[in-house]
Amino acid sequence: MISLSDFLIVSAGLFCIGLFVTLTKRNAIQILIGIELMLNAAILNLIAFGKYDRFTNSGQTFALFAIVLAAATTAVALAIILNVYKKYKTIDPDKTDQLKD
Repeated sequence: MISLSDFLIVSAGLFCIGLFVTLTKRNAIQILIGIELMLNAAILNLIAFGKYDRFTNSGQTFALFAIVLAAATTAVALAIILNVYKKYKTIDPDKTDQLKD
């Protein structure tokens, strides 16, 4: 049987990979993917703790809300990235240094 510590180890690894991707990439979409990996690690923790709490299903409920918020955040972030690309012809966050012309 898979124990709680196994879930937490996988989640910690996933979070570390997401943090590494977020800190090292120069592409806005890759940074967004790293943030999503970190958010998925947090959701995995919620579900793991919810599975081992035999009295309530609050972990799964919070995870469902987190997934909905992550989808909305990703849609907004992709819309912003597309508008930045239209204006600056790049998605490198370092090259978009001003918001107004």
